[in-house]
Amino acid sequence: MRILISGGTGFIGKALCPLLVSQGHQLILWTRQTKPVLPQGVTEFVNQLSELEPDSVHAVINLAGAGIADKRWSSARKQLLISSRVNTTEQLVEWMKAQATPPKVLVSASAVGYYGEQGDKTVTEQTQPSDGFTHELCAAWEKAALAAEALGVRVCLVRTGVVLGKGGGSLSKMLPAFQLGLGGRLGKGQHWFPWIHLEDMARVYAWLVDTERARGVFNASAPNPVTNADFTQSLGAALRRPTLLPMPEKVLRLLFGELAELLLVSDKMLPQRLLDEGFKFNYPELEGALAQIY
Repeated sequence: MRILISGGTGFIGKALCPLLVSQGHQLILWTRQTKPVLPQGVTEFVNQLSELEPDSVHAVINLAGAGIADKRWSSARKQLLISSRVNTTEQLVEWMKAQATPPKVLVSASAVGYYGEQGDKTVTEQTQPSDGFTHELCAAWEKAALAAEALGVRVCLVRTGVVLGKGGGSLSKMLPAFQLGLGGRLGKGQHWFPWIHLEDMARVYAWLVDTERARGVFNASAPNPVTNADFTQSLGAALRRPTLLPMPEKVLRLLFGELAELLLVSDKMLPQRLLDEGFKFNYPELEGALAQIY
């Protein structure tokens, strides 16, 4: 297929694009960058959707969005987090409306933040969310994508956990402290941490594009979530570093403000629909995932 990808130069896109190319797909990136560093195997990009040849795209993957944990959540930052996701998705759907033959499928990113705080309960695609900024953000993001269903487009929403891999994502932010032996649990460490290996994350997107029966919401996290304390211990073991310096909740809130909620929220998320549909994870256990990464 000829696949249009937004946000393809990001952490997930750099892993996903080579995988799709290896499967025989032709990719074109939609990016604001005038001279982007294109992922391996990608040679085509546009800065405006109007540059695309009409009716030339068979599938769309929407990964665009400003980094949720890159800066403190000021009012302006919150608005950017929303607009960079919702407005981009709305533009994609408007472009689809203008096509005589719209793409067959839209696979659009969302996040575990949709569910909000869930404590110790198991979180599946059927779990009712709790209120908060991340839920409002993800709900608006998903609503914008679901508008494509009215055009006959198959829509898949990917509620993503914490993606673990080399060269970016959450681990790149954690690594300096852990390598210095300064890593430790956050707060009491008993909140649940839904994670997924970058390779499996890319495979989920590729699988959703190719699997015609797949539609609706899919949780994208490994089938074995861990608590923050267990994750901290496993990461320290993988790096052969001690993890003896916990970060108290009060200090987290002082350092990060409202963004601390993202670090302390508990979501024991399971990829129930992926498992029911027969998707096989290459890295179902945290220790194996970290061993491959490091």
